[in-house]
Amino acid sequence: MFREICKSKIQRPTVTQAELYYEGSLTIDLDLMEAADILPYEKVQVVNVNNGSRLETYAIVGDRGTGVICLNGPAARLGTPGDEIVIITYCVMSDEEYKTHKPKVVIVDKQNKIKKFL
Repeated sequence: MFREICKSKIQRPTVTQAELYYEGSLTIDLDLMEAADILPYEKVQVVNVNNGSRLETYAIVGDRGTGVICLNGPAARLGTPGDEIVIITYCVMSDEEYKTHKPKVVIVDKQNKIKKFL
């Protein structure tokens, strides 16, 4: 049996921008993408802590070290700068693979700088 399991997440980064008139996606600081093992164009789920919205889109690379988290296109309707979100990726694995799997969890501060890993 195969199951869809949390691969990684960035816990409570702050939205820095919302660009409605942009092709849909989520821009993420490259430092955060690398820390959470998120590839460019990888599917991500975005959960808005402030308003409860959830959306699926794909990640695009933001400038390294800027802390950018930008909701682009229709996603911009589901959050505003200052909102806290959770960015989650998933993978499919067997029950056997699951036994040794540990998701990468990246904890950030209010400026979206990495504080620690869980």
